[in-house]
Amino acid sequence: MIALVGAPAAMVTSAIAIFVLMVATWLVSLKLKNASIVDIIWGFGFVVVAWTVRFTVDGNSTRQLLLVAATSVWGLRLATYLWWRNHGHGEDYRYKAMRRKHGERFGLVSLYTVFGTQGLLMWIVSLPVQLGQVRHTPDVGILAIIGGVLWTIGLAFEAIGDAQLTAFKSDPANSGIVMNTGLWRYTPHPNYFGDCCVWWGLGLIAAETRLGLWGLIGSAVMNILLRRVSGVTLLERSLKKRRAGYEEYIKVTSPFIPRPPRKAS
Repeated sequence: MIALVGAPAAMVTSAIAIFVLMVATWLVSLKLKNASIVDIIWGFGFVVVAWTVRFTVDGNSTRQLLLVAATSVWGLRLATYLWWRNHGHGEDYRYKAMRRKHGERFGLVSLYTVFGTQGLLMWIVSLPVQLGQVRHTPDVGILAIIGGVLWTIGLAFEAIGDAQLTAFKSDPANSGIVMNTGLWRYTPHPNYFGDCCVWWGLGLIAAETRLGLWGLIGSAVMNILLRRVSGVTLLERSLKKRRAGYEEYIKVTSPFIPRPPRKAS
């Protein structure tokens, strides 16, 4: 009975929380004339969803704690890092291009093309965090442990990869040079690979309940976004134009899953 009531409650309250958060962020973006703040709110939004569901439904307290803690650590780290990286640099080039295209209409257009779209994706991707908190049974078991290990690996790849790239960029001698050391020697996208591991890990934790199996839809959507839509594909298209030697780098480096580089032919 709890699962029957809890699932709709979790999904509806999550949708409301995301709607309020994204509209508020949109209003702030109009004031700042900077739509880039949506990128910072992306990670924080999942934290809001996790805690909203925690206080909305009554489920297995251990699984709830695991999902809320893991989501909060991931989301707050990502939001903090993106704020630190982007603070003071103005609006991202993607949103500047959209602003030029739509002119004075961009403010209204951004409500649904930027903030609305990201809000919808946030709701779908966060399904493991929503549905995994609903049921009391079964207790946390081996599948959740595997998910926790995968989450840990993912977070490590993200955090270490970001730290290595930051240190590399801080050296003026590396300006315009492709980074191919540390984790970046094994994949051009250790942060995106880590992100995927984090969300498949959360998906496995949730999937220990039958209802939580539906949460794997969110993990799969995040995987597709990072691998085929807004992550790898968009970034590589940009880097091929801006970074000398990048095409040679990706020819010998695994496209996504880390592995030793191939020998140049």
